[in-house]
Order: sequence, then structure tokens, then C-alpha cells
Amino acid sequence: MKGLKIVFWVLWRIWFYILMAIPILIMLPFLLISIISESGYPYFFKMARIWAKFILFGMGFYYKVEREQKLIRKKSYMIVANHTSMTDIMLMLALVKNPFVFVGKKELSKIPLFGFFYKRTCILVDRNSSRSKNEVFKRAQSRLNQGLSICIFPEGGVPDDESILLDEFKDGAFRLAIDHQIPIVPIVFADNKKRFSYTFLSGSPGIMRAKVLPFVETEGLTSDHRKELRDQVRQLIYKALLEFKKKE
Repeated sequence: MKGLKIVFWVLWRIWFYILMAIPILIMLPFLLISIISESGYPYFFKMARIWAKFILFGMGFYYKVEREQKLIRKKSYMIVANHTSMTDIMLMLALVKNPFVFVGKKELSKIPLFGFFYKRTCILVDRNSSRSKNEVFKRAQSRLNQGLSICIFPEGGVPDDESILLDEFKDGAFRLAIDHQIPIVPIVFADNKKRFSYTFLSGSPGIMRAKVLPFVETEGLTSDHRKELRDQVRQLIYKALLEFKKKE
């Protein structure tokens, strides 16, 4: 039985990367046109959402989302969530209709085909370089000025220890939100780690529950409130994760 599980996991993981490639290849001409200039990003974003849903359903994942507050069209937000899986990217795209730009680690740009578009549409950060982090703020500010939203996983990466429910948050997302006086949208992913963690021989098809928490306003806040805001948002997500665990 264990041998069958291992075979399933190996084939299933390979299937994930095949699913990542199929819609990209089908939409390739349109994707290439949409990244010629930054003005084409909203069209790229629509295709990215199709790509994300194709992967989720192809992997046997179905998502259920509870929304305590809804985003307003053509308004900028700072979107944050807990980070436990590569499928966080797909689920975020599936849930949020407002065009947003990911701030993500540069290592993902090495994935064939996906990486080509990832590095041309997302804001990449080298977490070992202070210069890179400063450049991230400039690019994020530029995107916010264009009326887009920004999505950051404030844990700064997926913890190596999968027993950690929620790692400590970095300041970047909250600094940007205060600088631009935009609301923070906390989102909780309850099942992504269980469904498709970074441990290769693990996971299974099934439900992915998510919850959009009430937005946290930043109007009137200054940089002096950054850490307080960071801790407030982390606590909201942490409490929601605990509530999900109680229902299991």
C-alpha cells in the first residue's frame, strides 16, 4: 500500500508541473503580447486567473471561500496571507478578481516556462540582498501608483519546519500599506499545506478552505505604527488558522 502511495505522489507531482505548462502553451501568443508593456498587465492577470483555476481543478482541488468583506473594483489593496505551499499562488489568483502583482522570491523564476513570465510580471526579491529589498519598494510603489494591488506573503517564505502554524511576519507589506494609505486584506489558507506542501511525497486532492478577513485600514497611520500593524494582522490570521484547526 505504501508503495502505491509513493507511485501516486510521484506521478501526481509530475502532473502538477505538466498542468502548469499546458495553459501557458495554449495562451502563449496572448501572454507574450500582454507583457510587452506594463499597460497590458490587466489582460495578463485575467489569463493568469484562468491558468490558476486550470491547475487547481486539474489537481483535484476544489476551493471554498468565506468572505467577511469584499474588495471594491479599481481600488488598490495590500493583500497578505499565510504561506505554506506553491498552490498559494494559484489559490490567491482564483480568489481575488482585482488585478494585483505578487512580490515573491526570485528562486521561482528558475522554473521552466512559468519562470519566464514570473520574472517579467512579478516583483522579485533576493532576501539576502538589502539592495534588492530597496528595489522591491520602488517597483511596488510604481505598481500601486498605476492603480494595481500588491500581494505579499509576509512570512518571507515557507518555514522549513512544517509544524509551525504561522511564522513571524516581515515589515515590508505593512510599510508599503502605510506609505500608500491603502487597506490591508488578510486572507487565510487553511488546507494548502495538507493538500500540497513542499514535502515531495505528501498531499492529496480535496478541499481548500480560505477566508477573507475584515480589512485593516491604514488611513492616518505613520511608519511609527508599522510594527503594531504587522503584529495586529498576524494575530488576526493566526486566530483564524486556530479556528480552522478546531473544525478539523
